[in-house]
Amino acid sequence: MIDIEKAKLEFDNYTKKYDMEDETINRKYYHTYRVMDISGEIAKSLNLSEKDVELAKLIGLLHDIARFEQYTRFQTFSDLKSIDHGDFGVEILKQNSFIRKFVETNQYDNIILKAVKNHNKFKIEDGLNEKELLFSRIVRDADKLDIYFEIFTMFYKTPEEIATVENGIIKDEYMEKILKNEEIKRKINPNKIDSFLLSLSFVFDYNFKYSFEIMYKEDYINKLINRFDFKNPDTKERIEKIRKVLNNYIQTNKG
Repeated sequence: MIDIEKAKLEFDNYTKKYDMEDETINRKYYHTYRVMDISGEIAKSLNLSEKDVELAKLIGLLHDIARFEQYTRFQTFSDLKSIDHGDFGVEILKQNSFIRKFVETNQYDNIILKAVKNHNKFKIEDGLNEKELLFSRIVRDADKLDIYFEIFTMFYKTPEEIATVENGIIKDEYMEKILKNEEIKRKINPNKIDSFLLSLSFVFDYNFKYSFEIMYKEDYINKLINRFDFKNPDTKERIEKIRKVLNNYIQTNKG
């Protein structure tokens, strides 16, 4: 049996040793709880059992458990510059039988560990069974949905950041990826407009109708693009093509 309230208590106890006064760590704490809730909503949209809804919420709660130690050690959330936080999360959950504190048996362990391991990978690893794949997909969608929320509410706030995006040039390779409905792979030290385009391309990795419905309802693509006044004529033209491709993709997949 999964005790989600005990899991939340243990998660809070774990994070207490980190500096919650640090805005970056604090942001990750609240991101975790939003992903937990979104994971549960996705599971409900799939008409999963009550137990599986609780399992989805639990995985959402645990998916970024490594972020706190990662940032404390390396002062970055960039896996390319530090450690893979999915893999490190698995290590943390295995330490001192952490999962046993809120799940009585080991029947869910492999599902939890596989989903945590794969939530941040560019592609889910091969060889997962049906349940492992399902819950990996659920938490990936939930994570990316909340990242859109964070981008809209918390990122690209300073005049310098905004100007960097507005004056940016869209690379041919990134334009081609989006026109092919393909997600862009993160590279080390991307510039601001590269990061912006990478985030926009998350929609091509969504797995569930619910995720597209939320993207449509919140109008995230238009809200994000409309924040900027792109200066370069070619960038302006390309961003409008990107807007159309993404909105059409969302419209088609939301049903």
